[in-house]
Amino acid sequence: MLLQRIQQQFIDSADLKYQCAQALAPQVEAAIGAVLASVTGGGKVLSCGNGASAAAAQHFAASFMGRYDRERPELAAFSLSSDAAVLTGIATDFDARSVFARQVRALGQGGDVLLALSTSGNSANVLAAVEAAHEREMTVVALTGARGGQLAQQLRDTDVHLCVPHDLPARILEVHHLVLHCICDGVDAQLLGLPDASVPHLESSS
Repeated sequence: MLLQRIQQQFIDSADLKYQCAQALAPQVEAAIGAVLASVTGGGKVLSCGNGASAAAAQHFAASFMGRYDRERPELAAFSLSSDAAVLTGIATDFDARSVFARQVRALGQGGDVLLALSTSGNSANVLAAVEAAHEREMTVVALTGARGGQLAQQLRDTDVHLCVPHDLPARILEVHHLVLHCICDGVDAQLLGLPDASVPHLESSS
């Protein structure tokens, strides 16, 4: 019984990813274009999310500043979910809704990208961060699930929305991780060209 349940988890995840390969590929391509335009124009990517999405935002920033799977110059990215002193200080002095928005207003500039992750699309602090990003004339790349929640209604035509058509946060997060990997890989491919299949990939420290 347990073995079958484990196998079904793999099957369900693979089925959703196969579905998203067709449904989300154009939006992933648009996200790569937005991120690439930012970092090659002297901008940066600010990423944010809560809980497991915070971990995904940190993983993306680490891959961008370090490397995904090939050596290349450092790219500017910063996770707004990383600094406990900043997060707790803002939450105490202001409110929890402001923990990302104040960082966006402090660090964000026109031409930067906000990478906003929320499986429900209804996280109040992520919504506030998107509002702050728009005030700074930043492009928003939003990763959501289900039907996109309130975040979908907040986005502009110049933003990119990648909405995973599923209601289970675990499945949504699995696709979000893959999308983030696709963005890293796509930026590398645009900067460095397609990888040489004869050259073994470097092992990442992550």
